[in-house]
Amino acid sequence: MVSDFPAGNLFRRDDYKTQNEVAWCLVLVLSAFSISRVSLDSAESWRVKMVYDTTNFWSRADKYVMNTGAPFLPTVITRAEGTMLYDVDNKAIIDFTSGQMSASLGHCHPEITEVVKKYAGEIDHTNSQMISMPVVDLAESLAQLLPAPLEKSFFLSTGSESVEAAITIAKRASGKFEIVAFSSSYHGVTHGVASATYCMGRKHASPIMPGQLAFPAPNASSSPFRKPDGSYDWETEMSFGWSMIDQQSVGSLAAFVFEPILSAGGILDPPKGYLKRLSIECKRRGMLLIADEAQTGLGRTGYMFGCQRDEIVPDILALSKSLGCGLALSSVSTTAEIARLAAEHGFIWVTTHQNDPLPAAVGCKVLEIVRRDDLPRRAMERGNQLREGLLRLKDKYWCVGEIRGRGLLVGMEVLSDPIAKTQSAELGVMVCEKALQLGLSCQIMAIPGAAGLFRIAPPLTVSAEEIEEALLIMDQALAAVLSAKAYQSDANTAEAHL
Repeated sequence: MVSDFPAGNLFRRDDYKTQNEVAWCLVLVLSAFSISRVSLDSAESWRVKMVYDTTNFWSRADKYVMNTGAPFLPTVITRAEGTMLYDVDNKAIIDFTSGQMSASLGHCHPEITEVVKKYAGEIDHTNSQMISMPVVDLAESLAQLLPAPLEKSFFLSTGSESVEAAITIAKRASGKFEIVAFSSSYHGVTHGVASATYCMGRKHASPIMPGQLAFPAPNASSSPFRKPDGSYDWETEMSFGWSMIDQQSVGSLAAFVFEPILSAGGILDPPKGYLKRLSIECKRRGMLLIADEAQTGLGRTGYMFGCQRDEIVPDILALSKSLGCGLALSSVSTTAEIARLAAEHGFIWVTTHQNDPLPAAVGCKVLEIVRRDDLPRRAMERGNQLREGLLRLKDKYWCVGEIRGRGLLVGMEVLSDPIAKTQSAELGVMVCEKALQLGLSCQIMAIPGAAGLFRIAPPLTVSAEEIEEALLIMDQALAAVLSAKAYQSDANTAEAHL
C-alpha cells in the first residue's frame, strides 16, 4: 500500500533551508526502498510516496516528536546487523556512516549484545557517589591503552559532555579561562563546547562563553597561505594564527581544544607535523592541549588515537561515539597531576549517568575487541581500499573533487565546477539520494566550506566485499545523476575545460 509522507513540522522542507542559514545542515539520507522522486507541493511541505503504509507512524511522529533542527528522513529502520541496516520491507542498506559515526564495531555486535543482556539483569545504574567494578575495569583498561601519562578517567554519556568536562578541567587546573579552537571545529551543542565550535558560523547564535578565540583551520585546499610552488604553507599560516591569538588574548590562555581530523568541518586532515608544532606552541604559552577524539579515537584513522600520528600526547583526551559502539558512553582522561590541580581548584562534575556500570561494561568489551582484532590496522587496510576506489571515481567523473581523510574517516567532494572547484550541495544530495535508492546510506554535508562533501565512515569491521559493493553503488549513482538532463550542460562544459 502506498501512503503519503505527511507535511508537518518535523518534515518541512523549509526547515532544511532555515537550518542551513542559521548554522548547518547535515543531510543524512537513509533509504534503500523504492521511492518516487521528492515532489514539493508547496514551500511548506516535503511529500514522498512510499511502498509501505506508514501513515499512522508518521502522523504520530509529527504530532508528538519535537523538531530539533533538521528534518527526519522518510524511512523506518527496524533492525541492523554488522554493516547492514534493514527497513520495514526488509530491504538491505549498506551503512557507510556507522550510524552517527558511533557503531564502529558494526551494529548489534554479538559480544556487545551479550554484555548488555548480562548487566541489564545484574547492575545497570548507581547513584553518582557509588562506584562499581565495570567502571574501575574500564578506567584501568583505558589507562593501559592511552599514551602515558594519561591515566585518570571518568565516564559520561555524550561527546558534548566529555569535551565540556575537559574544558572545565583545563580552566580549573590552569586558573585561566580563554579557550582556542579551530575556525572549522565542531565540539558539541552544550554552552561551553558550542562556544568553541565554529564550523557552523555564528549568525543567529546565542551569546557565547567569554574568552573564545578562533585559530585558522588547516585547510590545504582553500588556505591563502602558499609557498612559491603553490603548495600549502601551513607553517606560515600557523605563525599568523598564533600572532592573532597573542594579540587578542588578555593573558589567560587555558587550553587549545582540537580534533585530530576536523570531521564536521570538512574532513580536514592536518599535514604531518602540524599537531606536533601546535603542541610545542601551546606549551610555550603555558596552555593545556585537549584532544577531542570523538570521531578519530579507537582505531578509525589507522592509529588507536588520531593524535598519535604526530607523536603528541594531549593533556586531556575526550573520547565518545565508538567507545559505546552505539550506546551512550564517553570518557574524559587526563594526567594525575592535572586531575589533582583541578580538584584543588574546586572542580566538581556530577551528572545522573556519570560512571554508570552497564555502559562501562560495554566500553570494556569494546576496548577488548578493538585490541584483540587489531582494528586500527584493519581500518588502515580497508581505508586504503576505499581511497583507491574513490580516486577511480574521481578519474571517471568530472564532478568528483578532492578525496580527503585517513583510514576509515574519508571525505569526497562533489563539485559543480571542477575548474573553480566549487562544491555543490545540490548535486551532492542528488547523488546521495540516488545511491540510497540503490542501497547505500551516505551522509552529505552542507555547511560553510563543506557544501557537497560526502563524509564516509563505515564500521571498522566492514569487509572488502562490502566496500567494493558500496563503491559500485556510488559509481552507478554518479552515472545516473550526471546523465540526467539537468546536468548535461554542466558536464559538457566541465569536460571541455579538462
